[in-house]
Amino acid sequence: MTTSAVNKNNSQSIKLTDSELKLTDIVKSLPAECFVQDGRKAWFSAISSVLAVILGGVFLAIAPWYLLPLAWIYTGTAATGFFVIGHDCAHRSFAKRTWVNDFVGHLFMMPLIYPFHGWRIKHNYHHTHTNKLKVDNAWQPIGTDVYEESGILGKWAFKRFLYNRLWWIGSIVHWAMHHFNWSQFRKQDQRDIKLSVAVVVLFAAVCFPTLIATTGIWGFVKFWLLPWMVYHFWMSTFTYIHHTAPDIQFVPADKWNAVKAQLSGTVHCNYPGWVEFLCHDINVHVPHHVSTAIPSYNLRLAYKSLQENWGSYLHDECTFSISLLKYITDRCHLYTPENEYISFKDYYAQQ
Repeated sequence: MTTSAVNKNNSQSIKLTDSELKLTDIVKSLPAECFVQDGRKAWFSAISSVLAVILGGVFLAIAPWYLLPLAWIYTGTAATGFFVIGHDCAHRSFAKRTWVNDFVGHLFMMPLIYPFHGWRIKHNYHHTHTNKLKVDNAWQPIGTDVYEESGILGKWAFKRFLYNRLWWIGSIVHWAMHHFNWSQFRKQDQRDIKLSVAVVVLFAAVCFPTLIATTGIWGFVKFWLLPWMVYHFWMSTFTYIHHTAPDIQFVPADKWNAVKAQLSGTVHCNYPGWVEFLCHDINVHVPHHVSTAIPSYNLRLAYKSLQENWGSYLHDECTFSISLLKYITDRCHLYTPENEYISFKDYYAQQ
């Protein structure tokens, strides 16, 4: 059994064995500045996202046809920043007042047609149960038992669709299935869910016909649909890489450990600087799992502290690339607690 040091305010430390270590010990070891909400930084992030999306709209309006793919990539990435602002609001780390978080969260997730409260509730549940097998509601690997029971059509969908080069469609599927049906939520939450659904439906009912009336169907596709799909590419990719590697473990509830799940079960991936800027460092994901109270603009400070104090617990970093995505999509298909991830090819070779 190893022994770990927990730093407190950089002035004293206590010794704990791994079995005694709790997530609160990790949180207490972080610099106090990590949890300070700075209104100027928060609103700078929000305003910079708005300006970035406006710039993307101008780019789309004036770009010749051969530059449109670049304009879609840029605008969709900038729109992902909207989601990150809403993400901070959902964790109450954008502002100190709940109503401000709710208002800004709805405002920024509205153009993405994402019901704020539905996502907020489900996402916070994911943070409470990260990598807990058959409990975590945001990211669950497909077990061999589920795969075998899925039938011919289900197996085809797993092999050729969800767990292949079209992994990024997963975010759209998750969006469509889990955030509009308020009957899936507790009764005390259903009023909030209905409000958020009404907000995005009203936005779509007003803005989409107006966009089509003024720019045509092609304008709707050009200015909203394709940037929205790029946004979902980044949502799927961030989530996929954060929680997927051949040695990432998903543990049954009776054996689950919060420290190992939050420190070792999430992956830090470095992206191009322009992506990290537009997406407000959402890729710096490990400290966010240690504590959702850390605002996005303090994630790097928190991650540096985790590296210094808990580096042996952290999963190896990676760098975003096509080869990384190919590596993951080629290997991380089916999951068993005993062998972790295996590929479809290896699974059938064992049969």
